[in-house]
Amino acid sequence: MPEPRSTDQRIADTLAKLRSEVDLWIPSASAAGEAYLIPLSFVWYNDQITLATTAASRTARNLQRAGKARLALGQVRDVIIVEGPLTFVPASAVAADLADAFAAAAGFDPRHSDAEYVYISLTPRRMQAWREENELAGREIMRAGQWLA
Repeated sequence: MPEPRSTDQRIADTLAKLRSEVDLWIPSASAAGEAYLIPLSFVWYNDQITLATTAASRTARNLQRAGKARLALGQVRDVIIVEGPLTFVPASAVAADLADAFAAAAGFDPRHSDAEYVYISLTPRRMQAWREENELAGREIMRAGQWLA
C-alpha cells in the first residue's frame, strides 16, 4: 500500500479531479425520507460544483427542499466527498459563461433542451479525500469553506 498523501497533495489531486471529471453521484431524499441516488454531469467553475437536471425531477425537488447536499466523486478507493449549500438558477436565467462551461464539460447544453432545466451549484464548505484505509486519518481537506493546507 502506498504511503498516505499529504494534505497538500490531496488538495492538488482533488482539484485535478474536479477539473477533469465529468460525472458525480448525488443523493437526495424525499420529505418522507425515501433515499434517491443518481449520477449527474458537472463542471467545476468559480470554485463551485455546478450540475443541471430537469426542474421537475425528483432530484431537483428534493435538493431544493434540503438546500444543501453531500455528493461523491471518484472511485471507492479514490473518493472525494463534498458538502455545502446549494443555489438554483433556471436555464433561462443562468449566466452565459457558466452555461458555456457546463456545456463544454458535460457534452450537452441544457439551454437547448425541450425540457425545463435548472442549474444547481454547490459551494463547498467541507471536503474529504482518501484512497485507502491509511488515508482515513487526515481525510478532511476543507473545513468551513477553507482548504486545510
